[in-house]
Amino acid sequence: MEPLELLHEPPGLESFPLPAALAELYPGSFGLPRECVYANFVETLDGVVALPGVPRSNRLIADSSEADLFVMALLRACADAIVVGSKPLLASPQNRWTAEAAFPACADAFAELRTALGLAEQPDVVVLTRGRDLEASPEVRERLSVRPDAAEAFAERGERGRRRILCEGGPTLFGRLVAAGLVDELFLTLSPVLAGDGLSLVEGERLLPDRRVAASLVGVR
Repeated sequence: MEPLELLHEPPGLESFPLPAALAELYPGSFGLPRECVYANFVETLDGVVALPGVPRSNRLIADSSEADLFVMALLRACADAIVVGSKPLLASPQNRWTAEAAFPACADAFAELRTALGLAEQPDVVVLTRGRDLEASPEVRERLSVRPDAAEAFAERGERGRRRILCEGGPTLFGRLVAAGLVDELFLTLSPVLAGDGLSLVEGERLLPDRRVAASLVGVR
């Protein structure tokens, strides 16, 4: 893929020393606090992040973007744990939820980054669900834990030293985390396509007019 182009970034951001192969593709600063919950989504021009009943709809929404897959992989490479809802897991039961699965071309560089950050070889996978039977690949089963409550799951991860947590959706889970005040950063890719009917970034939670949840821009590529 072509390297991303840095358009905006304020000074003084958290910064990791990225391996050369990753720094070339992701210019500017990149880093995350040691303790944080961060989310990653791709969104259409009309604000849709998921298509109910359509398997792997995120790939359609991303419009086969290599850049989106690279950012997904980079964020996974920094995570102690990846949190998903039951619907994303059921939609892609063979997904491995690893950096190299999303962007194989930089597998060695992602492994180098995890080693430099003192992380385990692969992130844990945490599914937040209320008592559903879940199918997952054997590789994911070894890293999988199922919890009904986000605060409980995050507390357990913290006790085990898993403090940098990536949320990959879906939008209902993200809505629950936002409403609970648990999300620190959001990486949002804007896709050039229009979806029509679908799920928006925050589902199942009413914020405005009674509650203002707003963000500050810390980077554009």
